[in-house]
Amino acid sequence: MVFLSLVQMKSLKSIILPQLSFCTYSAAFNIINGNEGYNRRPHEIVFLGTGVMASTAFFGLFPRLLLMKSAVKNVFLRVTLPAAILTQVSAMSVAASRSLEPVRGIEVVDKEGNVVGYSRRAGTKAVRDTTISRVVLFGTSAFIPEIFSQFFKKTSLFVRYPQSLWTLKLSCTILVMGLMVPVSFSMFPQIQQIQCSQLEKEIQSATEATELFYHRGV
Repeated sequence: MVFLSLVQMKSLKSIILPQLSFCTYSAAFNIINGNEGYNRRPHEIVFLGTGVMASTAFFGLFPRLLLMKSAVKNVFLRVTLPAAILTQVSAMSVAASRSLEPVRGIEVVDKEGNVVGYSRRAGTKAVRDTTISRVVLFGTSAFIPEIFSQFFKKTSLFVRYPQSLWTLKLSCTILVMGLMVPVSFSMFPQIQQIQCSQLEKEIQSATEATELFYHRGV
């Protein structure tokens, strides 16, 4: 889906399905793997997922439409803009899919695993850290194949076999994503530690512990 979302198409119809598939998968993945330490009603999940999928698909398709309709001759922009759009959409998907966590708060526990309370600040930090890791994952996976393909276009092999560019970009995308998935997921620990003094006053007054813990999500 990442590879097809970055392929330079000549019509909007040809990029709708890859972009829509990527946005749908991202929204579902982020909602399912978000923090479960707050009340999530089934109808809220459905409406939230639908809204995130529709909004991220729009923000992913609209700049691509402008790029196709405009006479942008700058090679750097035509190559990097789709990768930048994909990275931006992936970050938006995380922030929007898990937008209820900073609003309702997520569980914070002590060393024994006892729930001390629900912290909105911990929820904000969990979403922010996950968004950063997702930007690193998709940003690297999108930009490196595009940059590598530009060097490949200058080789004699591309002149003889121009159709090999797609195979090279697909292989490079799979390789980079395969390497970046464990890197991005391990940037921040799943169980994160936070100082009690950084949390809300009601949580500080509910425990004598100086350090609390929360689940970040994936």
